[in-house]
Amino acid sequence: MNPSQPFILRPVATTLLMIAIMLCGLLAFRFLPVAALPEVDYPTIQVQTFYPGASPDVMTSSVTAPLEVQFGQMPNLNQMSSVSSVGASVITLQFGLTISLDVAEQEVQAAINAAGNLLPADLPAPPIYAKVNPADAPILTLGLTSKTMPLTQVEDFVDTRLAQKISQLPGVGLVSISGGQRPAVRIRADIRKLAAYGLNIDDLRTTLGNANINTPKGNFDGAMRAYTINANDQIRNANDYRSLIVAYKNGSPVRLSDVGDVIDGAQNDKLGAWMNETPAIILNIQRQPGANVISVVEGIKALLPQLQASLPAAIDLDILTDRTVTIRA
Repeated sequence: MNPSQPFILRPVATTLLMIAIMLCGLLAFRFLPVAALPEVDYPTIQVQTFYPGASPDVMTSSVTAPLEVQFGQMPNLNQMSSVSSVGASVITLQFGLTISLDVAEQEVQAAINAAGNLLPADLPAPPIYAKVNPADAPILTLGLTSKTMPLTQVEDFVDTRLAQKISQLPGVGLVSISGGQRPAVRIRADIRKLAAYGLNIDDLRTTLGNANINTPKGNFDGAMRAYTINANDQIRNANDYRSLIVAYKNGSPVRLSDVGDVIDGAQNDKLGAWMNETPAIILNIQRQPGANVISVVEGIKALLPQLQASLPAAIDLDILTDRTVTIRA
């Protein structure tokens, strides 16, 4: 039997079938994902650990090495690379295509938990991870400026309102803030004044640490009711630090303002970012491996009006770079 005979004998049905196939193709074309390159992204996770004041050698031996031992036991791990610098350790894990990114995330979290006892006890925070390829360029870059507000306050708004909301969107792997204007209280101790009171820098450091710890205060138990004492000892501004008592000498208190200067400033005043010629806070957004660039950017842009409304009117939000422009072209 000739395969083309049924179509020749029924020209009307053949024509209608071809039109139906063409319409299905046109409808399906609208749902095809658009990307700059074919989707061959390997599941990649980046693990960051911060240990302020530690040298690269200390980071390598006490942080990076224990984590690498645990990560090396994970199945389907194809490649692992690490970089240890002053106060920071970055480990990049690349998995095979046979494992999904969500499963890889669970294995990384389990490895971090297993390495918890091997890490330094005074580590400020446990290692954090992001489902992102560090070699991948940001898909969207936002710039935030203000003519009246200091950049420390701008970064505080960006960190608490913008970055967290954008990180929750599907396909977003990492939201990083550049500009180095994280709010902090800076204390410049005067060594001569400390020596005049018989104090040293270690005494000052110990006093600051003990005075800024939020610990349980206890509770009152009665015959009918029980009350919990709630008080927050954490100090958040320079004025409260100035009145802090460092020690007592000759029956008089020695306050922090007597032995140094206390100011509200940036955590690292040697970093900065500019948008054109204006100091700014830069927000870089990277996608998860395998996520479609256009879909992720469209989701972020749809959320931007709501995020802009949650910010003070003095903060201006602008889009600096958008990778979808070249992809759509």
